[in-house]
Amino acid sequence: MNRFRRIGVLGGMGPEATVALMQRIQAGTPARDDADHIPLLVDMNPQVPSRIQHLIEKTGPNPGPVIADMAARLEIAGAEALILPCNTAHHYEQYITDRVAIPFLSMPKLTCDTLTGLVRPGTRIGILASPATNQIGLFQSLLSDRGMSTLWPRDEVTVLAAIRRIKTTGPTLDDLSVLQDKTNELVDRGASAILIGCTEFSLIGTELSAPVPVVDALDVLVKAALAFSGTGTP
Repeated sequence: MNRFRRIGVLGGMGPEATVALMQRIQAGTPARDDADHIPLLVDMNPQVPSRIQHLIEKTGPNPGPVIADMAARLEIAGAEALILPCNTAHHYEQYITDRVAIPFLSMPKLTCDTLTGLVRPGTRIGILASPATNQIGLFQSLLSDRGMSTLWPRDEVTVLAAIRRIKTTGPTLDDLSVLQDKTNELVDRGASAILIGCTEFSLIGTELSAPVPVVDALDVLVKAALAFSGTGTP
């Protein structure tokens, strides 16, 4: 029997994005039988304090300690690496890595590494993500270290409203229209690639049309998880 390394999933941020991650891992596995799939240990915890309330509204508690507790539970349960299908929550990465000894596969870092192989240094990357990631400089810092800069939609209020709607009711054609409009804007302003940096947007990202590469951070994380487990190619 195959010995695949177990992946621990820090889930629930949001729940539908976590399910999408698991579906993409299953779909991306070259399996002929049940035993060919990788084992996932999932902590689906929708009660993690809101990242938006903590980072944007400044009204909510710090999610970091809760996420760190989840990471510790997954390590004890046998996880050999951890993944987190929420880009904004990677702001609390230090809480995770301080708490566990197993690897943490950082979705934003892996995604920015992927972009270095697609575009030239000095180019600009259009970001479709929560305004919280803009405020904390998550992608700006990572891409700057790799010789790139970022472009964000001018109207981030509309972007945040779409994220909240998707969390509430799931994605709709209206949300896809918002995302397509923002993609067009970013390309018109000079983006050489589009980064889907919100896992709520990953739910409809495949339906976007753009004349430049579109890189979905969730897909990058799936590929990394499969490679770590031993089923996929690096």
